[in-house]
Amino acid sequence: MINEEVGYLSSLQDLQIIPGAVQAVKLLNDCGFQVVVVTNQSGVARGFFEEFQVQALHQALNQMLAAEGARVAGWYYCPHHPTEGRPPYNIPCDCRKPGPGLVKRACEELGLVPQVSFVVGDTWRDMELALNVQAVPVLVRTGHGQRTLNALTQDQLKLIGYVAKDLLEAAQWICGYKA
Repeated sequence: MINEEVGYLSSLQDLQIIPGAVQAVKLLNDCGFQVVVVTNQSGVARGFFEEFQVQALHQALNQMLAAEGARVAGWYYCPHHPTEGRPPYNIPCDCRKPGPGLVKRACEELGLVPQVSFVVGDTWRDMELALNVQAVPVLVRTGHGQRTLNALTQDQLKLIGYVAKDLLEAAQWICGYKA
């Protein structure tokens, strides 16, 4: 999680970066990792906002990160919802997390290999995405993370590579990861 969880983020005024997130992205960059953002944006399907607003928020985040020397190699979002919303967005798709579609696209476009990659997130859906693409799942406690952690079964917890306080701690662990 780079930005604070505010529900359906559609306005630049509501955009707040989580403390340490910029430093985390920069650390990952410095360790040789390409950072990619993969996000579900069903607010588009539900009519809460338009795709251009999602793109504007990603561009603003990119500028905030770049101002501190951090870089996101790619921004990938799913505007769909399988059962709710308006055409043409109210469809089942493989790009909605935990489906692998966006990760596959990022891998093709950026030359990434999921089996030597990490998925960092705050929901079980994020952890499922990691497992679906054979990446290492890393759960952060920010956003929905603590609630997710509290709801995990012991079997689910065993599947997670690491549980971090926040993105910075996750980045530090990733940079020191030994397979």
